[in-house]
Amino acid sequence: MARLIASLGLTSLEELLDHANRHPDRYWRSAIDVLGIRWRRDYAVFLDLADGIQFPRWFVGGELNWLDTIFAHGMADGAGRPAVIATDEAGGTRQVTYAELRAQVARFAAGLARRGLRRGDRVGLLMESGTEAVVSLLALSWLGAVAVPLFSGFGVDAIVSRLSACEARALIATSGFDRRGRRIDVKPLLREARSQLPTLELLILKGSPEEVGAMPQAVAWGEVGDAAADEGMAGKEPAGMAPDEPMMVIYTSGTTGKPKGAVHTHGGFPLKIAHDAAVHLDIGAGDVFFWPADMGWVAGPLTIAAALMRGATLVCYDGAPDFPDWSRLSRLVAAHRVTHLGASPTLIRGLAGNAALATAAPLDTVRLLITAGEVIAPEHMVWYQRHMGRGTCPVINYSGGTEVSGALVANVLLRPIVPAGFNCISPGVQVDVVDDAGQPVRDRVGELAILQPFVGMTQSFWRDRERYLETYWAQVPGIWMHGDLAMRTSDDMVFLLGRSDDTLKVAGKRLGPAEVEDVLLELPEVSEAAAIGVEDAAKGQKLVVFIVPAPGQPSGPALAARAAAAVESRLGRPFRPARVHIVGDLPKTRSQKVMRRVIRRVYAGENPGDLGSLDNPPAIERIRAAAQETG
Repeated sequence: MARLIASLGLTSLEELLDHANRHPDRYWRSAIDVLGIRWRRDYAVFLDLADGIQFPRWFVGGELNWLDTIFAHGMADGAGRPAVIATDEAGGTRQVTYAELRAQVARFAAGLARRGLRRGDRVGLLMESGTEAVVSLLALSWLGAVAVPLFSGFGVDAIVSRLSACEARALIATSGFDRRGRRIDVKPLLREARSQLPTLELLILKGSPEEVGAMPQAVAWGEVGDAAADEGMAGKEPAGMAPDEPMMVIYTSGTTGKPKGAVHTHGGFPLKIAHDAAVHLDIGAGDVFFWPADMGWVAGPLTIAAALMRGATLVCYDGAPDFPDWSRLSRLVAAHRVTHLGASPTLIRGLAGNAALATAAPLDTVRLLITAGEVIAPEHMVWYQRHMGRGTCPVINYSGGTEVSGALVANVLLRPIVPAGFNCISPGVQVDVVDDAGQPVRDRVGELAILQPFVGMTQSFWRDRERYLETYWAQVPGIWMHGDLAMRTSDDMVFLLGRSDDTLKVAGKRLGPAEVEDVLLELPEVSEAAAIGVEDAAKGQKLVVFIVPAPGQPSGPALAARAAAAVESRLGRPFRPARVHIVGDLPKTRSQKVMRRVIRRVYAGENPGDLGSLDNPPAIERIRAAAQETG
């Protein structure tokens, strides 16, 4: 960040933020230079709004491929630097250098081309975190094909709906993976999905010869990238791409209706992530970045781009973070000398609940901590900093979304960091907190809104412009309403309070679910909590909460009463929960986000919508049983 400020001839962060808003073209020109982004042909026009602010075209006339920037780190003295270190649940570890990574990607791309894949083809990617997933994603961009990442826990319907929507020609998948010492066989799911996908011509499978042989017409992943393919890519470079050509379609789950396919481009997603990796995460050559993330969510491609675009080493882990016990994360940090560690708030809560094990291995190499994916409570962010960061590492709270590539709001190292808050709107993005009419508000709850187009925003939804406009642009003309409940204080801190469609409106007052959950999580007897609003004739909505007892803690009416009393004491009598349900688990995604909207709809007896991202289906039945108890 300091280098970027100096390159612009400025003297402070405040000047940089103002400059980025008033002169985004100059800001990005300097950022591209500082970040070392490689171009085949320089762009002539920074921004074209001929199709409206909802559909901007960036870097018009330019040509690039984001792999050029990655592989530039493998030149000369960087050739032997580790690019990827991959560890599995059994403890096996493999490492590839930048030079080796380029060779593997070139061979795999050649193998894909020999099997008929071409520029613009959509290709599903259903793989666990590891070297093969990184090589596969990069090889698709080498060809100019479009990656469609899929969550490793998806069921058949979720896979079919996504791949059929984008008419995918191929699927690169794994035969199975290990979770908590148990083998998860993916082959039956792949057989069923393939039978429902008439456009799917090619299945490339990572697995043993026996597993590949058991799948009709499957091609082994290792065969695609074998040495014989070297001749096909001899002397060749990655495809030159226009900045607005798609490099990825990544789907988000909707509460109702089909999933939304956010389209990200070569001149959008990689540039925004490289930018954020530098100015927010302070990642550079020689650093070691570890953020456990499923390849099917935006965090998977984000971690790849953030590490490799900056010349750092990416650590991939395929397994559960608490297996065989909660020391796993710290042991990985120590083994690979991790400098940048990321964790979701839910993972942090799990670590905090098992602090002795979580900090069992040395964490002295960690220089910076990251948290993202959902709202974090102040006490958990403080625990993370004091224990995983030894009380000396800053915590970068980072928030954006699948549709915006990287950060809308985040922390920077040049301002004080407040627990659970964001001390900076990401440079080059104009964001504010507004009321229902789109007017700015301070020191009260509003909605996070994007006021101008920015580098990294989705090009649209895949072949569904109308739904894209309806989702973000219809509420207030000319403003992107992001769907996050937020507060911006008079001293310019931003706090997120949950998704705005999760908002509670009790007795006419709007309340974020995180406000209720933070109170409940302060109780030592509670390990997890979720708050929802249920329709009520008298109050409009009544507050219903679900709590999971902490290990070894008793449950029952006494705990429910203490929870209700705590909320009433802290938030006021009108917000005393109408019901407190004690459950063994809450419905979550594989990335451990609590699925409040699913809880609300199941509790109300409605269709829960797309459950493709659900990691623990039995939790749904517990919510349904709680609703039946209520009557």
